[in-house]
Order: sequence, then structure tokens, then C-alpha cells
Amino acid sequence: MKEFEIRADYTRDTIVVYQAYNKAIAKAAVENQKFSAPFSFSRMTWIKPSFLWMMERSNYGQKSNQECTLAIHIKREAWEKALKLAILTSPEKRVYPNPKIWEEEFENAKVYVQWDPERNIKGNKLEYRSIQVGISRYLIEEFNEDWIVKIEDYSPLVKKILTFTKQGEFNKAKKLLPIEKIYPLSHEMAHRIGSEN
Repeated sequence: MKEFEIRADYTRDTIVVYQAYNKAIAKAAVENQKFSAPFSFSRMTWIKPSFLWMMERSNYGQKSNQECTLAIHIKREAWEKALKLAILTSPEKRVYPNPKIWEEEFENAKVYVQWDPERNIKGNKLEYRSIQVGISRYLIEEFNEDWIVKIEDYSPLVKKILTFTKQGEFNKAKKLLPIEKIYPLSHEMAHRIGSEN
């Protein structure tokens, strides 16, 4: 694996990103197939295409207010729009030779990108990274109204995987994981988000 590349569960038209919420937000989102109160539209929301990174973040749905894992299918064109608008959360030299330019762009960014160490089924850090994308409050309504195609509750799946991992049955757990493959990026887009093409 290259250090910076997007791996995701995607089809020709959609890509799956993950978020974890409390039961009230998740239940309303699944019922309405979009987010509604008590979801906050005034703060940034982070979407992640790596299932195992989400599992690390929410501790397999055991963290408070992250009990429910949602698989949000969004349009690929919307995902790519987000990447085209994205600014890295730190001034990486490979992307921003001039840190002043990064400062200005970061100040006005509508979308943020961060690369975190990917995890394996045991929660161990890997040598390569996983992307998470922050949708700012300027785009959050559009994300909710126009980008989302389908919202699924993966909490029962998460519980099954957690049960197997607790029993040390890692091979059984792995068979339940969503299949993620490398997401194709144009050279320009790859450079913008600090990926390697």
C-alpha cells in the first residue's frame, strides 16, 4: 500500500462513508434518509471511507455518543467535489511549498482533509494512512440535501464483528468487513489532497 491513498467501498455512482452517532441522531437519520435534529448543522462533520478507522474511532460503537455506526452512501460526484475544495489540516510541504498560501486557503476552507494511520482488525496502527474529510457548516446543508443517496445502520454488523474479535476469531471477523478498494483520483485531485497518484 502507498502511504496516502483512498480506499473505499464504492460503486460506479456512489461511495460509502462512515459516521458514528448516538441512538437519537442515528434513528432519525435512518428513518428520514437524511440528518435532522438533534444533529447539529452549525458544526463541522467528518466523514470517513475506512470502516476499520471508524471502528478505532468509536471503539466498535462502545464510545459514548458513538454507539451507532452509519454507512452513508453519497454520490461520487459530490465526494469528488469535496476533494476538489479540500485543504489539508496541516501545511504539508509536498502540497504547499509556500506555508503562507496554505494559511490563506485554510482560513477560507469549506472542506478539510486529514490523513490518520490506518488500523487493522486488532486496532493496531499500520504503515499507511486513511483519509477523513471534514465538511464545514458552509456545505453541510448541501451534504444533507443533495449528496446523500442512502443511509444504512451498520450497528448490528459492528456488534457481530466485535463479538468475533473479543473471542479471538479474527478470520471470521475479517469476512464480515466491507470490501474497500483503491479509489481512482486524477493527478490534480491526488496532489491537492496530498495523495500519491
